[in-house]
Amino acid sequence: MIFQKLLSIKAVVLDVDGVMTDGSLQVSEEGHQLRTFYVKDGYAMQLAIKRGLPIWVISGGRSKGVQSRMEGLGINEVHMGVADKLTLLKELMGKYSLEKENLLYMGDDLPDYEVMQAVGFACCPSDAVEEIKEICHYMSPFAGGRGAVRDILEKTMKLQGKWSVETTIKSI
Repeated sequence: MIFQKLLSIKAVVLDVDGVMTDGSLQVSEEGHQLRTFYVKDGYAMQLAIKRGLPIWVISGGRSKGVQSRMEGLGINEVHMGVADKLTLLKELMGKYSLEKENLLYMGDDLPDYEVMQAVGFACCPSDAVEEIKEICHYMSPFAGGRGAVRDILEKTMKLQGKWSVETTIKSI
């Protein structure tokens, strides 16, 4: 079963636009770009970190708001404006002594293609582009910014024994 691979996951790597957001951008008259994040995805990210499953963010976009949101969730590895995601991923793997089998990556578009092929478990939201869907081990039934992140984190943590209603309620 493909989900058995989730037992080996020691870090989750996420893109931002189209994964944690629905890919929409609102642009103010001043030129500020605004994104919407799904609270249930954020809760699952916080819980994963608290339960010892680190999350890394690698995004081609640049946004102080996104940086602030990620740091507010407790994510220490937030990398914005990354042109070469694969090189950065390899650096992080070395820094944390992890192998490809230990990494899950969720992406949605062509800038994620190479890096998704370099991890043990590649997944995407339901509204990812076709080329990304073709290389994924798992496609969430949820769209980007609408629960796809929560879906894969919940599956991973349940298989690893890090998600239960009792322990989750006690940690609130």
